[in-house]
Amino acid sequence: MRSTWSKHIGVTAAACLATLVLALPATAFVNPKAWVPPRAHHVRMAGGEATAPLPLPATPQRRSEHKRKPAPPALIGMIDLNQIVGHRVENYPTETIDIETLMNWTNSQLGLHYRYVQVDLSRFSWSPTQLPVLYLTGWTPLPKFSPVILVKMRGFITAGGTLLINASCGRPEFNKSVIRLEHQLFPNRPFGPLPLDDPMYHCLNHISQMAVRKGTGPWKEIPPYLDVMYMGCRAGIIFSPVDMSWGWNAATRPIKGGVLYAQGDALRLGANILTYVLANYQYGRAFEIQKIYQQSKIATRDQLVIAQVMNNGDWNPTPHGLPNLLKFIDQKTTLSVQFKRAKVSLDSLSVGQYPILYMTGLRNFAWTPKEVQNLHAYLHAGGMLFVDCAMGSDAFDEAFRAEIKKVLPHHRLKMLSMKSPVYNDVFPIRQVNYSPVVAAADPGLHAPVLEGITIDGAPAVVYSRISLSNGWEDLPNPYAKAYATADSLKLGTNILVYGLTH
Repeated sequence: MRSTWSKHIGVTAAACLATLVLALPATAFVNPKAWVPPRAHHVRMAGGEATAPLPLPATPQRRSEHKRKPAPPALIGMIDLNQIVGHRVENYPTETIDIETLMNWTNSQLGLHYRYVQVDLSRFSWSPTQLPVLYLTGWTPLPKFSPVILVKMRGFITAGGTLLINASCGRPEFNKSVIRLEHQLFPNRPFGPLPLDDPMYHCLNHISQMAVRKGTGPWKEIPPYLDVMYMGCRAGIIFSPVDMSWGWNAATRPIKGGVLYAQGDALRLGANILTYVLANYQYGRAFEIQKIYQQSKIATRDQLVIAQVMNNGDWNPTPHGLPNLLKFIDQKTTLSVQFKRAKVSLDSLSVGQYPILYMTGLRNFAWTPKEVQNLHAYLHAGGMLFVDCAMGSDAFDEAFRAEIKKVLPHHRLKMLSMKSPVYNDVFPIRQVNYSPVVAAADPGLHAPVLEGITIDGAPAVVYSRISLSNGWEDLPNPYAKAYATADSLKLGTNILVYGLTH
């Protein structure tokens, strides 16, 4: 994982984090944050004298009752990991000071009124509509979750919920157990660094550097670091291996054997995380219930297979996108071709196996020498690679430009002219609409922006830096740098026809 860090946050920051976190001794550790009790809930009491509706000399009765303010909605459920084993309770060491402070600070920043609650997993409904966020923290290894709990937790995240994990004091023994838990939950989904251009670092507070210290050592400024597991284009698991110390001022009270972010920086990042979760809630719910279009199995027309490329990054962040495009082509055009989708790994790709390859992603990736060789042969034999940058991700964009240079070192990506067939074949396209994020960043942008590479006059590569697939999905994604749905579908149709006819 350290090599992945260096690609995203710089060699210096990666070395710093490795030195700070991995060098901690995995020995008996006492966490002073654990002895800070939770704040007592505010309760109003009112008392009054009342006389029973009976004739005197009945004795007056005194009535006192609790009158509580209406409880604000719960946003976060702090998981209680205490376990009953036989006739005794095994306590899992944890603390509430951090999440309590974060909720209060974020509410004041956003003008909202949310709260956190304690959650007993044996009684929880596992519905994100009840609690959008489940929160885990600790400094010792996590206990083993039963297969039943793992299935329910996986279902919670898949249904739009978020699992937020904070390593109290940045302890390595806890961090290792979190990585094991993620692999148990989603063995086929990579767990890795959140790219620095991700909206989680910029949606409320712009965060490019954070102060961190180990024990009583000097403060160091490094880029922010979070590990995430994506569910589509949304972070379903968010994990900080460095203690975000929302409720602890490490400047005045350092913790021996701990690695903590400065409290001010941590609060700003924490508020960003909660803002991100709230903004993506509808996307997460819609993503879970979106149905993938299946074309008729009756072959009434010629069939053409489009192969989606798998890679060692997040290779399928918009799973509903390409099927929705094929549905649009099938239902809205008179093309005599019925498109089908397959998955392919470049290390097993054969020349002429598929006429069009489709590729998308969120994170950085790297092709092996064999994959580079196979793709080079495929493109020079007349195949076409259609690439989409999901979410308009800087990490994927940077990686793709570097990797395609290895494949085609004597060619470079060029902007496609408005005279290109891509803009003139099935749908004449002169102007397009973009998502709110793109429109706000560049209000004057109305023309489509596509790049390409041709080999001997034939299309070899078509690349969209602004996402088409997020538009094809037509989901409420607030942070997507994308084309609007209607225009993305037309552009996608034109690109596939361009690849088939040229």
